[in-house]
Order: sequence, then structure tokens, then C-alpha cells
Amino acid sequence: MTTTTDDRCTLVLDIGKSNARLVLIDAAGEVVARRSQASAARHDAALGATVLDVERLQDWLRRDIAGLPAEQRARIDRLSITTHGAAFCGLSGDGPDAQLALAPIDYEWDGYDAEFLAAERAEADPFEHTGSPVLPMGLNAGRPLRWVQTRHPALWARARVWLPYAQYWAWWFSGVACSEVSSLGCHTGLWSPAERGPSAWARRTGLAERLAPLRAAWETVGRVRPALAAALGLPEGVRVLAGSHDSNACLARHLATAADATVVSTGTWCIVMAPGAPIDGLNAARDQLVNIAVDGRPVPTGRFMGGREFAAICGDSDPAWATVPALREVLAQGWTALPAFAEAGGPFVGQRGRVLRHGQPVEAGLAAVPAALRPALAALYCALMLAWMVEHLAAGARAGAPVLLEGPLATNPAHVAALAALLAPRPLQVSTDPLEGTARGAWMLAHWPASPHAPAAPPVLPTADLQLAPALQALARQWQRHSELNRVESAATG
Repeated sequence: MTTTTDDRCTLVLDIGKSNARLVLIDAAGEVVARRSQASAARHDAALGATVLDVERLQDWLRRDIAGLPAEQRARIDRLSITTHGAAFCGLSGDGPDAQLALAPIDYEWDGYDAEFLAAERAEADPFEHTGSPVLPMGLNAGRPLRWVQTRHPALWARARVWLPYAQYWAWWFSGVACSEVSSLGCHTGLWSPAERGPSAWARRTGLAERLAPLRAAWETVGRVRPALAAALGLPEGVRVLAGSHDSNACLARHLATAADATVVSTGTWCIVMAPGAPIDGLNAARDQLVNIAVDGRPVPTGRFMGGREFAAICGDSDPAWATVPALREVLAQGWTALPAFAEAGGPFVGQRGRVLRHGQPVEAGLAAVPAALRPALAALYCALMLAWMVEHLAAGARAGAPVLLEGPLATNPAHVAALAALLAPRPLQVSTDPLEGTARGAWMLAHWPASPHAPAAPPVLPTADLQLAPALQALARQWQRHSELNRVESAATG
């Protein structure tokens, strides 16, 4: 980072599905302080559904922001927010005196009745219009809104304004309700990339008319409410930005310097975004979709629940055991894992995860894999998935355009070695930024459009890391054949 005499800081609120983080970052981009809290959900009796526990996060914010040293709080100049998608909050109005009428329904709640789902699919817009495939549970964020509208009309009447999760937190701090394009355009069914506005379905059903006004992710929508600022010990006039969808915050950090690179953001979800590739030919059945970047451009995107699948394969073993020697031992012993080990989306959704050894099914499954090798097997599995997704999503990108790896898997030696070998000769660049890509992107949006102290481009892996390429690329071809057979068998057995 660059030295600067500016002592102002940005407070980044980064809320993921598993964990929420507060990161205080100075004007040079260095982390001054960080706090974290597990995200949680609770049952809402009125809705009869599981909702995100926003009250618990509010209590955490009050405690941990106020708990920062006074000299750090005094330096806070702006607040930038990024959150996971597929979550919308309903407010009783659009002003500072509004109340939270409905907390966001957890996208992993799966209580939608068959009659509702059939009606929703019958009235939905085609994939070509929205770029949103039909996803399970509440991952199409328009679904819970429509469900409330049709199944709970009294509650729907209370929620006069709907806004995405990131913008809910911007409202909580500032009292100003807004929406933002990357949050509206992340597989919601509510947005049309071609029309750059609400989808026809959103307009027909009346969902569009209740969406809060659109603001840019980097736009200051207001200041922290005076009473809240006093309670938190913040200076007067702290600016609150509109905020963004988390993987799009990660993408934003690269848009100006590597516009045709394929960006891989890892975490609970592993997201592959290929802004340099065409959107024609996306396969909705493979969970490929059109994401919307913070600047409004459509971005071919694919994803799978990599963090959950890694944990499922890893089991109780220490993830730190995912070393390159352990990866070599996994290959020597012939272990592979076929998708999928999570039910929420992905290119192989609906399949049952299986374990093979030397190409043959292992009846005992993951339990047969030595505990010391399971983290390396998990790392290999995620690398095979991501390489498949890059191949099928970014095939139209410029030859030689790099793949940029962000997030927890960028620090996993076995995964990095496997992915580099699988992608070769396409270069893999690995972020060495100690700050998560989503939080870094949120910080950069606070300085948009020019972030004067943006981190340098990630380093390109040395060729020594590609020694495994022949063996792994041969394995990938076998893995793809077995995965397709598994897909057919899973479909046949229902």
C-alpha cells in the first residue's frame, strides 16, 4: 500500500451467509481493526418461515462499533457495506421513521408449497429476459417476495418498500431507503439485464413498484443518523454508501485494471465471473446466469456452494492439512470425489456426491478416505469444479486472459496447486492481499471511481506449480465423464 498523510478511515461492513465482519481500513488501504460475528437465522412465527436474525447483528454492531478505541472511531469518515444476495427486507415506509416490517427470509428455507412454485414458474419470465435460472429454495430472491404477496397479503400490505440486504443496512445506518443494481441483478428474477430495469414479471406482479429507488453502489445516500452516531461514538456526518452485493464488490476491484479477467471469489459460495466472455449461450440448467456488475454491465457468472462442499468433504479433519504433499498422496492413492455435496445450486445440482478410488465407486463414501487426506481431497474437488466452470463459462474470453483467485481458497496450497495445473496454460493469479476480496472491493467502492491506493495485481504462479498439470488434466477428463454419468444416474433415480 502507498503511504498517505490522510488519517481518515472507511468502516466496511461485510455480511456473509456464515459470518459478518467489521473492518476498519485507513486511507492507504491498511487494516486498522477488525471484528467478526457469526451470522444467524431464526423462526418467524407470523411468516411461518426462517428469517435472518437482523436484530442479533444490530446488537453486535452497537457493541463492537462502540467498542472500538475512541481514537479509531474518531477517524471514521465513511461506511461501505457489502452483503450476500438472495435476501430482501420489507420496510413500513421509505423514510427515516420507517420500521422493519419483514426481516429477510433465509434463502436456505425451503417451505414453499408445490402449488405456489407451479404458479410462480408458469408466470416467470424466460431466462433470456432475466438471466436468472430457476434455482432451489429462496435463491431466486423474487420468490420470497412473491410468496409473501400471495400467501400473507396482510404482511405484504405492511411492507410498503422492499430493499436488498446491503441496502437495508445502509437504511439502518442512514434512514435512507434505496436499491442497487448488483444487488437487484444477482439471480433475483426481478431485473432485466437487457432493459437495465425491473423485469416484466416484477412489473406484472407489482413487485417492481415496491422496490426502493435505485442508487449507485459507491454513492453517498446519507449520513449516519445523529442518535445512532452518538450511541456508537461516531463523529457527526459519517457518510453512508449505498453498498453492493458481495461477489460484485470482489469483482469491482478488478474492473478497471483487468476487465477481461475471469474472477473467482471463494467463500461459502464460490463464484466465477467472466466479464470478458459473451453472455450468449449460458446454460441455465448448469446454474449459469447473468450477474450485474456495480457499473451495470452484464457479467456471465457461475457458482457452486464451495465452502459448504469443502467442509462436507473435509469433515472433522484440519483444513490446514490441505498441503501439496497431501494432494500428491491423494492422487497416488487414486481418490476423487464427484459432485455434489450441497443441495443449494451449482452446475451439478440434484446429484448425490460420490467417492471413487482409481475410477471405481467406494461404497463407504467419504468415510473410506483417510482423515489426513480428506482436506486435500476437498481442495482437489473444489479445483475440479472451478476448472470445469471456467472452461464452460469463459470459453469465449480473450485467449490468455488470466483467472484471478480471491478468498479463502487462495490461501489453500493444495487447491492453488491443483487449480493452476488444471487451468494451464491459462495463467492463474492468486490474491496475496491479507484482506478478503469482498471487503477490499467495498473499501475501493468508498473511493470510486478512482481508488488511489488500490493493491497491485496478484502475482502469477511460477511454472514450478504446474508440474502436476499432465496428471491432473487427465484426471479432469475422467472426472467429467464420471460426473456426467452420475448426473444421468441421479436423474434416473429421482
